[in-house]
Amino acid sequence: MNRLKLYALLVRAHKPIGILLLLWPTMIALWLASAGRPDWGVVAIYVIGTVLMRSAGCAINDYADRDFDKHVKRTEQRPLTAGKIKSWEALMVAGVLALVSFLLILPLNGLTKQMSVAAVIIAGTYPYFKRFFAIPQAYLGIAFGFGIPMAFASLTNEVPLAAWVMLIGNVFWAVAYDTEYAMVDRDDDLKIGIKTSAITFGRYDVLAVMLCYAVALSLFWAVGWQYGLRGWFTASILVACGFALYHYTLIRDRDRMRCLAAFTNNNWLGAVIFAGVALDYAFR
Repeated sequence: MNRLKLYALLVRAHKPIGILLLLWPTMIALWLASAGRPDWGVVAIYVIGTVLMRSAGCAINDYADRDFDKHVKRTEQRPLTAGKIKSWEALMVAGVLALVSFLLILPLNGLTKQMSVAAVIIAGTYPYFKRFFAIPQAYLGIAFGFGIPMAFASLTNEVPLAAWVMLIGNVFWAVAYDTEYAMVDRDDDLKIGIKTSAITFGRYDVLAVMLCYAVALSLFWAVGWQYGLRGWFTASILVACGFALYHYTLIRDRDRMRCLAAFTNNNWLGAVIFAGVALDYAFR
C-alpha cells in the first residue's frame, strides 16, 4: 500500500469526526471573541491548525497504544498496530504536523504562542492518561477545548473568565461523547487494563452521560447569555438538548453500534450550537 495512504489512515483522514469535535468549540469561541466578526485570516489559521493538530494527536495516540490496540477488535488493523508502518514513522508524522501547526500561528500574538506550547503538551500526553486516570475523557476535553482560550487570546490578547467556563463546559461535553465512544470498547478495555469513563461509571454510565450533557449545555448557554446572545442561540441550545435526548435513546441499551452512532452524532450537536451563535450575531 502507498506510504502516503498509510499515513492518511494513521491520522484518521477518513474519519473527520474528531476534527469536527475540535473545530466547533473553537469556532464558537472565535465568534464570541469577535462579536460575530472574526478576522478571516485567523479563522483560516485555526481551521487548518485544527486539522493538523488532530491528525498529529491521532499519530501520537497510535504510538502510545501500539501494544494495546492489537487486542481491540476495532483498532487491530490500524497501520502501526498491524505492522504496516514503523513506530518512528508515526512519531515523524506527528512531529511534522505539529511543527507546521506552530508555523501557522507565527503571525499571531505572543500570548497565543505561549498557550500553543501548553496545547501541544496536553495533546501529546493525553494518550498516557488512560494508564492511570479513571476518567481520561476529562483530560481529552481539555485537549479538545484548548482552542477556546487560544481563540480569545488571538483576537483580544486576553483570556476572559467566560473562556475558561466554556472550556469547563467542553470538558463535560467531551466526557459525554467519549463515554459513548468508550462504551463500544468496554469489554476489550477491561481485558487489557485500559481505564475509561465507561468502566469507571459502570452501570451508571448512561446517567453520567446525560448529566454531563446537562452541565455542558447549561454552561454553553450561560456563556452565550453573558455575551448577549438570545433568540437564535437559545433555540440552538434547545435543539442541542434534543440531540442529547436522542443520544439517550441510542445508548440506553448499550448496544455497541448504537453507542458509536451517538458518538458521531455529536458533530451535529456542536454544529447547531455554532449555527445559533453565528445566526444570533448575523441578525442583529
